[in-house]
Amino acid sequence: MEGRRYIPIVLLLLAAVGVQLTLSACDAAYYLTQLTMSLYYAIVAVGLSLLMGYAGQVSLGHAGFFAIGGYTAAVLATRNLAVEPGAMARALGAMGLLLQREDLYGQTIVYLSPWVSLAAAILLTSAVACVIGVPVIRLKGHYLAMATLGFGLIVYYTVLGAPGLGEADGFSDVPGFRLAGPLEVNGRSAFRVQNFYIACVLAAGVMALGGNLVRSRMGRALRAVHEGEEAAQSLGIHVARAKFGVFLLSALIAAVAGFFLTHYNGGIGPSEATALKSVRYLAIVAVGGMANLWGTLIMGVGLNFLSLRGAFGSFDDAVFGVILIAVMVLAPEGVFRRLPWPFRRKGGDDAAAA
Repeated sequence: MEGRRYIPIVLLLLAAVGVQLTLSACDAAYYLTQLTMSLYYAIVAVGLSLLMGYAGQVSLGHAGFFAIGGYTAAVLATRNLAVEPGAMARALGAMGLLLQREDLYGQTIVYLSPWVSLAAAILLTSAVACVIGVPVIRLKGHYLAMATLGFGLIVYYTVLGAPGLGEADGFSDVPGFRLAGPLEVNGRSAFRVQNFYIACVLAAGVMALGGNLVRSRMGRALRAVHEGEEAAQSLGIHVARAKFGVFLLSALIAAVAGFFLTHYNGGIGPSEATALKSVRYLAIVAVGGMANLWGTLIMGVGLNFLSLRGAFGSFDDAVFGVILIAVMVLAPEGVFRRLPWPFRRKGGDDAAAA
């Protein structure tokens, strides 16, 4: 019975194999590039769904956490430690944590291993989430939304104006992230198929983590908090701790997605930290269902794929705004909450929908 919860994960991976084989057979493997990017963006929305759907907390700052992860990857991967070979650089080199590559001009660059950068991104995001989350998470409703929007704007204008962060140009020439053996996160066409599968595996891992969370004691506590904080507190639930825990997890998921996508794209710019990006994630969660992780993943991949393929043209941001308004008016519980869902238990348990 316990193993049944992983059936959707297996189906997700099988669907990924089917999509890849079909596109390759139809000589349309180039679609995998946009699908890979869409998966990383959808992962951010899944993390936000945990925060909104189960803890009832609205965040308009998740693009900021995404940017923190991405900019950490870009800064540490493009900084040439050979120029300033200090004691720390020598120690990291002795531990095999420094890598070498040549830039576009043939200059040798010594930089930190992306594994170290990933750890740094997680630590930095955790620190920022603590500084922001501890005071902010006690807010409710539109006050919380305004506070997180303010955080997102701070991140955006910081990366837009800081010379050390590339200002309006952002970063380019970010090297790939070698995971193990031949597996490497980069955007070159020769790695297109394996990068699609890497993104799928990461998405499956996040879905498994989210599904286990909402079925756990913590998940039950979060749903109780969502229904009524006073009632949850009367049952012995530490409301602030539960809300902060899912806020931190949601922020880390966004940062990790930003880290991987930056290595995949080979760069990042301030556009990834705009308030409109956060609104997009919010719209995707609303369409998929506030407490439906699978609906969020499906709509995240679908809508982002159409956007990246240019289906909405110059009205791209406007379309997401219209979608958000339409869903709030016509289907407040999300599109998938009104349709039969194979992963939902009888009785419409929200946890099962995850």
